[in-house]
Amino acid sequence: MQISEIAEKVKNQGGNTYMVGGAVRDKLMKIQPKDYDFCVTGIEQKEFKALFPEAKIRGKSFPVFDLNGYQFALARTERKISDGHKGFKIESNKKITIEEDLKRRDVTINSIAIDVLKDEIIDPFNGAEDIKNKILRATSNAFVEDPLRVYRVAKLAARYEFNVDKQTLKMMQSLREELLTLPNARIYAELYDALTAKRPSIFFDVLRRANCLDMHYKEIYDLIGVEQPLEHHPEGDVYNHTMEVLDRAAQRTENVLIRFAALTHDFGKAKTPRSEWPHHYQHDKLGDKVVADMCNRLDMPNNFKKAGMIAAREHMRASMFNQMRPSTKVDFITSNYRNVLGLEGLEIIVNSDKKRDKDIKFAELGMQMVKEINGKNIMNQDNFQKIKEEIRLNRINWIKEKERKNGL
Repeated sequence: MQISEIAEKVKNQGGNTYMVGGAVRDKLMKIQPKDYDFCVTGIEQKEFKALFPEAKIRGKSFPVFDLNGYQFALARTERKISDGHKGFKIESNKKITIEEDLKRRDVTINSIAIDVLKDEIIDPFNGAEDIKNKILRATSNAFVEDPLRVYRVAKLAARYEFNVDKQTLKMMQSLREELLTLPNARIYAELYDALTAKRPSIFFDVLRRANCLDMHYKEIYDLIGVEQPLEHHPEGDVYNHTMEVLDRAAQRTENVLIRFAALTHDFGKAKTPRSEWPHHYQHDKLGDKVVADMCNRLDMPNNFKKAGMIAAREHMRASMFNQMRPSTKVDFITSNYRNVLGLEGLEIIVNSDKKRDKDIKFAELGMQMVKEINGKNIMNQDNFQKIKEEIRLNRINWIKEKERKNGL
């Protein structure tokens, strides 16, 4: 059954069907929508179920139906009754208009509907104009009823590279303390989505401007004002440096794990003695624990924690690869080629960490070495330690030969 056929049946029952949410926003931005959601007004839950017996109801809080691979929600209003993301009383009846349903939504660009049968845009909050001007603006004062909207707005700003309206930033700041009521699973989900953006740094910059960055991301907040040698870091403090590294890593890879590791690589600099600033000796060793503490506190997946810790611990060593002796190169490759970041991930991070005339290259070389020089070459050895040492010596000679051929 086509959407238009569903809409016709709803109309014959006295109701109307509208496309809503992200699908409308994306269509107006000329982006192919990933999902299509619909809102139905003018009919009750029992009437919808009678019209479409095959529809499956989802959720307990409000009526949403799965039908033909799409979601159809009956128009509803929400009223705040307690703290947190789920502290709402929800009402759904046939008298609720599409305008009332749109008013409960977070920002104006998400508060637009399209009448399915008339192909007519309903835009009571001027969301289309805000799309044109690249502005994120709260739909109404009801914005402050849901703390999760702070992270959603920051995420949308990063995804579309939009500016956030000043009044909306103030509303976000007013939700600062209530952010702590959010479950860690939602914090991680919003962070993950933000890290998929073309410029994920915008997510953290918006939170900083809304005075909310330190509520869940204290380790990132602590980088603000941490001095660095200006001759090596004209971008300024460690926070600005980290945001630049994150965006450069995002240009090199879509892998969220690597992007997260780029974000955490310099966490240790905030823990070095202030008396030694702008230098940060041993920050790579200090960063290991800082990353672990954040990931443990936010219940982040173990592979993210491992990746962040490896980036903090190994990025300085990786940056010196070209200056290493062959034996040190072998040890570096051997200790890193199997970890969650891999040599490729470390290579991306170290080349994102600093603008260079020429990238540091070790991933391809390392994997070629591991492939060509391994235990299969010396299976005649009967002692494991001898085998291990023989592999290492063979790899050192292999590196030396590569460097000789390349004139290094």
